[in-house]
Amino acid sequence: MKLSLSQKLEEDYKLEATSCLKKRISDLESQLARADAHIVIDQVHELEEMDKSFAMNRERLKSQKKRRSVRSTCKNWNALSKSASRNQFLGFMMMDSKVCSLMFDLERIRNSDEAFVDRVINQVSVLDHMEISKTFYCEGLLLLVTKDSRPLVWNPCMNQLLKIRPRNSYSRLDQYAFGYDNNNRNHKVLRFIDEYLFTDGLVKHALTYQVFDLASESWRVVDVTPDWDIKSYQRGVSLKGNAYFFAQEKTTRLEFEIQDFLLCFDFTRERFGPRLPLPFHSYARDTVALSCVREEKLSVLHQSKRLLDTMEIWVTTKIEHSDVSWSKFLRVDMRPLTGFQFDYKSGSFFIHEEKKLAVVFDLDGYKPTRCRYQTAHIIGEDGYYKSVNIKEAKDLGEP
Repeated sequence: MKLSLSQKLEEDYKLEATSCLKKRISDLESQLARADAHIVIDQVHELEEMDKSFAMNRERLKSQKKRRSVRSTCKNWNALSKSASRNQFLGFMMMDSKVCSLMFDLERIRNSDEAFVDRVINQVSVLDHMEISKTFYCEGLLLLVTKDSRPLVWNPCMNQLLKIRPRNSYSRLDQYAFGYDNNNRNHKVLRFIDEYLFTDGLVKHALTYQVFDLASESWRVVDVTPDWDIKSYQRGVSLKGNAYFFAQEKTTRLEFEIQDFLLCFDFTRERFGPRLPLPFHSYARDTVALSCVREEKLSVLHQSKRLLDTMEIWVTTKIEHSDVSWSKFLRVDMRPLTGFQFDYKSGSFFIHEEKKLAVVFDLDGYKPTRCRYQTAHIIGEDGYYKSVNIKEAKDLGEP
């Protein structure tokens, strides 16, 4: 008998939860000789309850989607993030393939001679059994991609997970973006499928795009022939339902200078918009990163590989799928502050508009040591700089 999509999801959740439970029980049993029995029993009980809750959470999520949009089920989380102090950053970050919630408080950063930064980091326990490689946030929900390339949607407010079944097999080359339809607020996932096909002894590169609708739990193919390139390390940023990317002119030659621009995917129309101008021109291996400003504006960071002394951040004064305008937020001479370039493959940041500050998350420079730290670099326009170590970075090998 052929299973329906909901039945398949049910079976997947049961198998995943059971596998996780068995592994965890085995690990706990091996600790009996050196741990109190009641502690072990409590831990196993929590896992059993988690097993029972998989199907219940999924059905509740589906029920919420039928009554209103998934987005509205996270109104408590949205209210929490928007009602937090304007000097606080509330979000999620990746640490050692685990998802952690992060609250970064800049309230007293300039109020005394001793700069003060408070940060609270907590690992998300419901995701402990997973190794996550990518995260994408969109107004209350998180799209997670596991290390074996499986996408899931997590509702942090209701602590629910929804596994997305592929239209065809997943690949580590796949790229993703997250957004929603502005007509009905249904969340959608954009998938880039990057394939190399072997036909008649020839290798053919094929790039296709698909959209997954969480409301209908169905995939659709997007008809597009791109004349642009989005690097795998350039992740889309969701703003007002749309996804924005840093993109470059597609070329078959090795070129140092390539035309670059901003590109928008409109999840309502399910198509890409026209090329949008950036307020700078970048070159190969320059650091370019996108970020949202309180879910209202888009900001972009640019640091030249050739001119390491200059870092610029721009903020949109107008942003739509077919139009954009920019205003310069920050220009800083970085040479006396750090003397190195932020990683062009993994740099991320947020800004504090009132305090004229940027917080860039990266490693603590290119130091000749194996012990390096994931670090928050706090930068102001008047030469203010402070670095805050978050956690030791593991498995980096030789620097």
